[in-house]
Amino acid sequence: MRSDATATLDPAPNGLDTGLPEVIDQVALARLYGEPLFAMPRDLYIPPDALQVFLEAFEGPLDLLLYLIRKQNFNILDIPMAAVTRQYLSYVDEIRTSNLELAAEYLLMAAMLIEIKSRMLLPPKKVAEGEEGEDPRAELVRRLLEYEQMKLAAQRIAELPQYGRDFLRAQVYVEQSLAPRFPDVHVLDLQNAWRDILKRATLVQHHRISREQLSVREHMGMVLRRLQGRRFVEFGELFDPSRGAQVLVVTFIAMLELAKETLIELTQAEAFAPIYVRLAYTPSE
Repeated sequence: MRSDATATLDPAPNGLDTGLPEVIDQVALARLYGEPLFAMPRDLYIPPDALQVFLEAFEGPLDLLLYLIRKQNFNILDIPMAAVTRQYLSYVDEIRTSNLELAAEYLLMAAMLIEIKSRMLLPPKKVAEGEEGEDPRAELVRRLLEYEQMKLAAQRIAELPQYGRDFLRAQVYVEQSLAPRFPDVHVLDLQNAWRDILKRATLVQHHRISREQLSVREHMGMVLRRLQGRRFVEFGELFDPSRGAQVLVVTFIAMLELAKETLIELTQAEAFAPIYVRLAYTPSE
């Protein structure tokens, strides 16, 4: 038994390689295809472009420029153009060889920074006494401040609770048993039903001349008596075509008067269905 934390296996007889690692009591650094890796391979090769800076993380040249200024704690109102331009160009050079199309707009901002720096090196223009000379960085500072305000406002809006991301709308379905409500009888349906009654009445012809005293009030009572004790009565059953058209007219007027006084109800199961009549009240025993 060895006193140290590691123990090595004796070589296999006849010089055969068993495929087992030499160190067995050590924590593996990684696993390669499921096998433990206790030491970095000596022939490990990392290509130069394995670690890259992707400018897609920035939303544009202004975003990258603002990041460099805030990272170095520069005063945005007094930007050191030489240091910022140098760092900016180092970021852009990382992707010029691999993604020239993405670096195009960043190169435009780099050219603007170089122009501002060159203008600062030139002698200032003569201005009237009491006036300050124009700072070549003024326009860039204004754009950076406006961009920073919009970026902070967008972050605050993104932090607000959003439907579908932070919360969902609660939906509760309550099933209620509602009493069935029959549709109201349309006037045209009532006219068609009455027209059918008249057609059937014309089929029965009487050659008797008589004068009959017809009372609407009396026929109203007759209709009520026929409806008592019955839940529904078909509309046509309340008419007797054999008694002639005059009796049919008086009976129909009596039914209209009863419906007007809400003593009877005209119901219909659905459109174009038969019309039924029933009492609108329950008679007392």
